[in-house]
Amino acid sequence: MEFKHSLSRRIVIAFVLMSTLVAGTFALGIVEAVHVVEERLISRELGGDLDRLLRMETMDDWRQRPEPEQLFYFTGGQYGFGLPDDLKGLGPGFHEVFRGELSYHGFVRVVDGRRYVLLQDQSEFEKRERVLFAVVLVGFLLSIALALVLGWLLARKVIEPVVRLSRQVRHRDQLLALAPPLEPDYAEDEVGQLAAAFDTTLGLLRHALTRERLFTSDVSHELRTPLMVLASSCELLLENSTLDPRARAQVERIARATQEMRELVQTFLTLARAQQDDADSLPEISLGSIADELVEQWREPIESKGLQLDYQHGEALQGKFNPTLLRTVMGNLLRNAWHYTDHGRISLGLLSNGFVIEDTGVGIPESQREAVFQPFVRGGEQRGDGLGLGLSLVQRICESQGWTVQLAAVEPSGCRFRVELVG
Repeated sequence: MEFKHSLSRRIVIAFVLMSTLVAGTFALGIVEAVHVVEERLISRELGGDLDRLLRMETMDDWRQRPEPEQLFYFTGGQYGFGLPDDLKGLGPGFHEVFRGELSYHGFVRVVDGRRYVLLQDQSEFEKRERVLFAVVLVGFLLSIALALVLGWLLARKVIEPVVRLSRQVRHRDQLLALAPPLEPDYAEDEVGQLAAAFDTTLGLLRHALTRERLFTSDVSHELRTPLMVLASSCELLLENSTLDPRARAQVERIARATQEMRELVQTFLTLARAQQDDADSLPEISLGSIADELVEQWREPIESKGLQLDYQHGEALQGKFNPTLLRTVMGNLLRNAWHYTDHGRISLGLLSNGFVIEDTGVGIPESQREAVFQPFVRGGEQRGDGLGLGLSLVQRICESQGWTVQLAAVEPSGCRFRVELVG
């Protein structure tokens, strides 16, 4: 059974339930004890009075009852001693008899086939009994209220270390390498063991993140040299006028791929270092300048494919952004549109808080729209030499920079990517 309540509330509920069980059992025990004592004591008293009456020799002695609150009846009795109808069905022993608003204790004895009944008014006893039961009920309710208060105080005392640990764990500074360990702040109990386990896990996580950043940074740095050699070699080959058109096309393709790889390496290097960047240290750039540069770069490939490139400058957002990462996001979305559009147009529109890239390509089914942002996942119309990392990289950059990217369908076919750089 899974409980949805908080831990402190569960403690209070358990405390109240336990107190209710104990106090309820005690109260029921008192009530039952009163009834048992009532029956035994009054049975003994009434039985003795009835035996005393039976030992009297004349009816005149019965008329002179020593107890004014008692009534005496017997089978065949006369002069007020006759057995009433409501008492004829009583068996031998103790009984409680109710007559309207009056209540009596009664004791019945059968001698030689004749039934003798002695009643005693118990109204005063009932009043005292009701007072006792009222006291028991008030005590029961007070015990529950006291259990609720004590349970709440106890829960606060017990849960306080857990709440404090939860707040420390949720604090974003706890992931920083300079954040102090949590274990010394707690006693050597279960909470202290939990804090120690969190310190150990967090240490492993920090180590893994550090290794990932170092690996990304080192690989990106080391790949720069061979990529520069490839780019220089392509430039020299393109300057050679003896190349036939087919060879020149292949060299130009290698040059473009090399440039894309250099941009990708620079993006990974920047992304690895982005966690350490201070927002105030970023340059003030205009989204329009980045868009102008990329439109100039992609106009020729797009138009050579027979597509129309619509560029709506609109309101050029200006702010402190990482230019490399911003250029990568916009460039990858333009490249994705170019890959998957064979007819129609590709449009880039600047907004007051970001930009929109729309195409009339094959589109992405709704069932695959979330999956395409995962690494190595490509659309249904796979083409080109891509590995399915473009949209994954876009998503990763947007998450690291606090941007948002949204994908929507375009009728009758196509995709619309909306990137918001500010909220």
